[in-house]
Amino acid sequence: MSDASPTHLVLIPSYNSGRLLETTVDDARKAWSPVWVVIDGSTDGSDEAIVERAKTDPHLRVIRLAQNRGKGGAVLHGLTLALELGYTHVLTMDADGQHPADHIAPFMQASQAHPTSLIFGQPIFAADAPKLRVYWRRLSNGLAQLETMGATNADSLFGFRLYPARDLYAVMCQGRFMRRFDFDPEVAVRLLWRGLPCRTIPTPVRYLTRREGGISHFNYLRDNLLLGFMHLRLLAGFVVRLPSMLARRRVMAAGAD
Repeated sequence: MSDASPTHLVLIPSYNSGRLLETTVDDARKAWSPVWVVIDGSTDGSDEAIVERAKTDPHLRVIRLAQNRGKGGAVLHGLTLALELGYTHVLTMDADGQHPADHIAPFMQASQAHPTSLIFGQPIFAADAPKLRVYWRRLSNGLAQLETMGATNADSLFGFRLYPARDLYAVMCQGRFMRRFDFDPEVAVRLLWRGLPCRTIPTPVRYLTRREGGISHFNYLRDNLLLGFMHLRLLAGFVVRLPSMLARRRVMAAGAD
């Protein structure tokens, strides 16, 4: 795509993503302009090819962080720069080939039609998706629905999403959390608490084998503990917000009558 959007960009955080990073970036660039890649302290050399490409592609920007900050930290860094340049919306996607670049344009079109909305991918899993990952995802989704009183059925962990940039920045600046694997579920809950409408688009997801180049940095013990602590914080916040959430429900119900 040659004409770059002045408002909507694709943001890809990457940490040691291996050979799939170049393919992911190529596919994203065919689908949209501009595309930004935040290299989050990578040490595997996976960024070298796209750095070279960015020298001749004005719609590809590579941002290097000297130290690993985590997915949320990398997104926040890119988001801050995007806001400074006047971008209003950011689509995030993983660097490891799990997310379909051919869905970028439909997400952008949905956002342009509904600029105040969150546009979340609703993952479609293949039969070979890891059962344990699917189980923990269902548990996290159930907790997120409880914490938002069922405000949406969107998947709380799926990272293929399009955000209004200022709202995302506002919730991420509320504290020091949402910087690692807690980024996707916590920002989803907090943006729904903020009152943003959410639209979902069915989106296929791939779990690639190591032979196919698939790389996962998820640590089941460390990161599940991180997510467990996150949900404890969100449940506490839910209890505090419950009276106002119930009042909002009553107002909405009265308006519908």
